Amino acid sequence: MKTIRCILILFLANLSQSLRAEDSAPRPNMASPNMARPNILMIAIDDLNDWVQPLGGHPQAKTPAIKSLADRGVLFRNAHCQSPLCNPSRTSVMTSLRPSTTGVYGLAPWIRDLEPFRETKSLPQFLESQGYETYSCGKVYHGWQAQHTKNGNKHEFQHWGPGSGPGRMPKEKLVGPTPNGNNPWVDWGLFGADEDRADWKCAEWAEAKLANMPAEKPFFLAVGFFHPHVPCYVSQKWWDMFPEKELILPTVLDDDLSDCSPFSEYLHWRLPEPKIAWLREHKQHKNLVRSYLAATSFVDSQVQRVLDALDHSTHRQNTIVVLWSDHGYHLGEKGMTGKTTLWERSTRVPVIFAGPGIKPGVCDEPAELLDLYPTLVELIDAKAPEHVEGISLLPQLNDPAIKRRRPAVTTHNPGNFSVRGKQYRLIHYADGSEELYDLKSDPAEQENLIIRPESKSVAERLRKWVPSEYAGLAEGSKHRVLEKRNDGWYWEGELIPE
Repeated sequence: MKTIRCILILFLANLSQSLRAEDSAPRPNMASPNMARPNILMIAIDDLNDWVQPLGGHPQAKTPAIKSLADRGVLFRNAHCQSPLCNPSRTSVMTSLRPSTTGVYGLAPWIRDLEPFRETKSLPQFLESQGYETYSCGKVYHGWQAQHTKNGNKHEFQHWGPGSGPGRMPKEKLVGPTPNGNNPWVDWGLFGADEDRADWKCAEWAEAKLANMPAEKPFFLAVGFFHPHVPCYVSQKWWDMFPEKELILPTVLDDDLSDCSPFSEYLHWRLPEPKIAWLREHKQHKNLVRSYLAATSFVDSQVQRVLDALDHSTHRQNTIVVLWSDHGYHLGEKGMTGKTTLWERSTRVPVIFAGPGIKPGVCDEPAELLDLYPTLVELIDAKAPEHVEGISLLPQLNDPAIKRRRPAVTTHNPGNFSVRGKQYRLIHYADGSEELYDLKSDPAEQENLIIRPESKSVAERLRKWVPSEYAGLAEGSKHRVLEKRNDGWYWEGELIPE
């Protein structure tokens, strides 16, 4: 069989080197011929941007567990989400369908409430069909709906652990009232103990499962951590790791939006997360950055607990580990906090694969979160369902230098797309306006190059990947949704004044 595969690879190489690189890569040697299919441990982290040590997004980040995992696996240093918002991003990861295919752009609807996708086989459902026992705890899908059968749907996972959320909260917000509704979760600071967090309980459950997994069947264990999502509450231990006097704040240009498309603000027109002006007025910018870094270190410690449990189990030699975040997060850049933009801080995410047969390496080719589904399917030597829109990352796991045949495309609400190549990002908004950035010379995206004549060819090359057709808002869409009506643009049902 190996001889036949090698002949096939050589034959395809004569036909097309690029197709060989993407579609005919050999699989890592996951195990001995007598060993069962590999187990899969998936670790998902909410709102984790590139402020982790392997990605270098913030020089003071302390994430030794994530760094250690990256050091022994393949780090995708140019990986991006399909949507800068929880529900559409996680729906895309678990189905390998783009928001522009499903119409799921907001925090609602739940994918199974949409008739065309009620029977779409999700990643855990596919793995179950391949003989896997599936487990989930914390935040993997966006909401509670995944735990329930509805409209005749089958379950998403077979076994469920503790749910997600911030855990114990103070009686009153630490930072006081915040704009646009005073959302109780928009809060941060020193509060409580690690054991108060839902993430602690999730890691505890995962530890117990890994220690007692049945040996009869391979398993898929998805562990979803909530932090550093707001409220960013941290205990004294993590708080003290980032003294205020030594804190480095992200660079914020007061006129950073002056060369951006005015339409860019429509994508985050009215959010519960405050903008930089409010943070400065209330002297909260340092507090938020400190809380975010501390919460990131806390969740890293929970990742370490799960990885240690795997190492101490009987499954370490035959388990693939994949770690990802659903999207990034602004902490003052471009004048805002939160996600829901198409800039780098909002789309770039950690993606790491490690496990038997995967040699350490770093890949700078663009990768997408919807690629996780077909990659895991190929790693267990199976064939992905026909609906899958992602492309397997297996070629890059074998050789991180192999080129990808397409850039990473992120969307937020119908008609708004970001196309991220190896060096440049093109943003195309629903009104036709555009932005172009050179991430090599301008990693903070502070200089829009779209009107420069010398940038025309780059923009044209990336523009070819902007979808000409895309789904509108799915029925039941709400929360963070932007809609074009006859009389103008509407944000969450309210007309945006011209």
